[in-house]
Formats: sequence, C-alpha cells, structure tokens
Amino acid sequence: MTDTTTPLSLRIERILKATPDDVFDAYTDADKQKIWFSILDERPGIVEIDVDLRVGGTQTAVWGPDRDTLFREVQTFLVVDRPRRLVTESTGSTPDGMTMTTRIDITFAASGDDSTLMTIEQSGFPVPEVRDFFVGEVWQGALARIEAYLATARSAEG
Repeated sequence: MTDTTTPLSLRIERILKATPDDVFDAYTDADKQKIWFSILDERPGIVEIDVDLRVGGTQTAVWGPDRDTLFREVQTFLVVDRPRRLVTESTGSTPDGMTMTTRIDITFAASGDDSTLMTIEQSGFPVPEVRDFFVGEVWQGALARIEAYLATARSAEG
C-alpha cells in the first residue's frame, strides 16, 4: 500500500507597513520580539527570548501569563537570507506537555511604498484542527502584534 497523504500545511500573506529590513528585524531580533510578544496584552506576562541568528543557530522563546503556564518554542535556523527569507524547524510545547515540530518558511518582499509582503508557509501539522488554530489564532495574533510594534516604531521615528 502506498501512502499518498501530504503533510498538512498553511500559507498566510500579510502586507505590513515597513521595509523588508524592518519587518525581518522585528521578527528576528530578541529585544524587538520581547516588545511585540506582549504589546497587545492587558496584563504583562513572562516573555524570555534568546536568538542566535545564523544557519544552525537557534531561537528559544518562552512565554505565558505566569511561571506555571509557559509555552516554549525552539526554532533552528535552516536558511537566513536577510531581509528576504527565513526558514526554521520549529519545536513547540504547551504548558500541558504536548509538543509539535513543524517547518516554517517566511519570505519578506518589498511591496509598494515602504511596505512588505510577508508570506508564511508552515508544514508538518499533525491534524487539520491544529493547522486551523495556527491559521486563525496563532499567526493572526503574531502578525497583529508585529503590526502594532511596527506602527509604534514608526511613530517614534517621526
């Protein structure tokens, strides 16, 4: 018998009002991530991020509302082509111990006046419900936070 199933994947596109350099840096710089990870939170929680931005390097992010409820993600950088593309293998775990490993491929393309088309492709989801949660909640939330961070950075500049 031949297995003809394909890995479950998603593709999300969003235009962000900033240059590819600025969007890439907001997504990969630990200090900037620490800001946007919690920029829309009503109450501050825990955000710890370390980044070694090079092929073979890792990004470790730990976040949650308190020490007893922490999410953890370790991404290993497979491709780092600043400011055009970033590919990682991501292993995440939830506070209850569930883990999942996926591949994330992100491109950052100039789009019009100082805007960037950010395209996210993520594959390796175990079931459609998890993929759909990432489409509707995880990535939408992350992109809204990055967008808020970039708007704040823009208004601080000018």
